[in-house]
Amino acid sequence: MRIQFGKTWRNWAATSESKPAQIMYPETINEVQEIVREAKLNNNKIRVVGAGHSFTHLANTNDCLISLDRLSGLEAIDDENGTATVFAGTRLYEIAAYLGNQGYAQENLGDINVQSIAGAISTGTHGTGRQFGNISTQVIELQLVTANGEILTLSEKESPQLFKASLVSLGTFGIIVKVSLKIIKSPIYLYRSDKLQFQELEHQLESLMKKNRHFEFFLFPYSDTVQVKTMNAVSGKSQNLSWHKLKTLVMENYLFFLISEICRLYPKSSSFFSKISAKAIGKEKIQAKSHQLFATPRKVRFCEMEYCIPIEQFMPALLEIRRAMDGKHFNVHFPIECRTVKSDDIWLSPSYKRESAYIAFHMYKGMDYEPFFVEMEEIMKKYNGRPHWGKMHTRTYEELKEIYPKLNDFLAYRKQLDPDGLFVNQYLKNMLNIQEDKAMERTS
Repeated sequence: MRIQFGKTWRNWAATSESKPAQIMYPETINEVQEIVREAKLNNNKIRVVGAGHSFTHLANTNDCLISLDRLSGLEAIDDENGTATVFAGTRLYEIAAYLGNQGYAQENLGDINVQSIAGAISTGTHGTGRQFGNISTQVIELQLVTANGEILTLSEKESPQLFKASLVSLGTFGIIVKVSLKIIKSPIYLYRSDKLQFQELEHQLESLMKKNRHFEFFLFPYSDTVQVKTMNAVSGKSQNLSWHKLKTLVMENYLFFLISEICRLYPKSSSFFSKISAKAIGKEKIQAKSHQLFATPRKVRFCEMEYCIPIEQFMPALLEIRRAMDGKHFNVHFPIECRTVKSDDIWLSPSYKRESAYIAFHMYKGMDYEPFFVEMEEIMKKYNGRPHWGKMHTRTYEELKEIYPKLNDFLAYRKQLDPDGLFVNQYLKNMLNIQEDKAMERTS
């Protein structure tokens, strides 16, 4: 097991950093158990990190930070039951490769695939498609190491309530070490990218959501142009994607990086470059395997806030967002990403018990995001918005318990599994109003 001492840890967006006493890289489940037992004995705190793609302080600790990068890989594929079992540190793109080699795929993925499977589950990461839930809904069974260093196996069949609570747990129930996922035969999708005027989107939104297996769109600030992306299953073979990948790398990363740097240096130019970006949208049609199309490389770093609202409020919220942006003219050039997700019964899922629309706001790293995010968050609150747990937000415990009806039940399970707060840091204490025995309390 590799151990690093005195190294500063930063997340991908550099919105959060801490200096753990040690960063540990276990390679086996037994090593995770040993770390937990020793930390409990020494009254140290533990947080776990995957790819560091959360924008909040979820992984911060001054004690022990565990990276699951070396606890990764495919354990087994069960053809008869349509499941795959992977270790918790396995990145989503690695799972796609493992499954793809066997003719399988996950039913849905997000537009970034570098996260670990445990991190994606724990924060409610999602893709898009009205008939698909977030990635946590694909979980059949998970194993975690509890605060006592014991293995706890959870499934809907054996422990339905605790299982539903554990699927989006922010790392507070224990350390996820192994996950079994439902999988499907790898489909071939026809991907289309096109553009509409916003007024056309208003009339076609319901139809687009219903008729397409996967559908998302991007609003460009200060422009009426909307980019629409759809994916639907077809017969046939996958195309060669070399040109598409090169084009994406150049246009959406290198060129957009240059534009973003200009906007950072000259913020008032943001609206101009947003309009230019909207005009540059072209039509595209590609046929390929699903996992080749879900995600795109993201080289340009940014800050992000994302909210989930009831799907029937989608268009009213978008209209208010556009009015606010036109009225206050924020210095933002990143498009606003809009997706749909099926309802579920996972206790801390933003899509709990409601069909959902997700609206994501981005700001280039180094630019002042606060005025824009504050205004957009106020709008999201008006539409009963629930924050994505891995994205920036300012919601308090008093607010969260009103919009997450199972929050207090969740916290009761957390206390039962981890009464001494081994897996809790200051960020979680503040956000979830977690109280500790003063004898056990440490700075974390």
